[in-house]
Amino acid sequence: HHGPNDADHDMADTHDHASHADNTHDHSALTSWPADVAVPTLSLSVTDDGPTSRNLHIMSKGYEWTPEQVNGAVTTGGHAHVYINGLKVARAYGPWLHLEGFPTDGPVTVRVTFNANDHSGWAVDGAPLAIETIIE
Repeated sequence: HHGPNDADHDMADTHDHASHADNTHDHSALTSWPADVAVPTLSLSVTDDGPTSRNLHIMSKGYEWTPEQVNGAVTTGGHAHVYINGLKVARAYGPWLHLEGFPTDGPVTVRVTFNANDHSGWAVDGAPLAIETIIE
């Protein structure tokens, strides 16, 4: 027969998926991009600046960089977090970023996540607003 605990079993199916996120991200929380604001168009360029240094150009049409508002209220802008091979290496406050100590043997995965002022990741339809490129 069905006891009062049956409902608890149903609840167990809706467990928090954030706990499954990999630990390289310092903030697993996601904030949905506002439906009434156009989703930014993203592209990424990585150019050599020396044997182990690279210049990153984060092109984000429609994304407002708001470094002066970091740790403040969530607006429709923010900053970005930069990951090399899954490891967070920098926080970007604008479209250009200089990276030192870039791995010399590839392929190297460069991922940029766009983050709100409270550091939560922007998400569109539940997927992180991010761009990734692989350098051979």
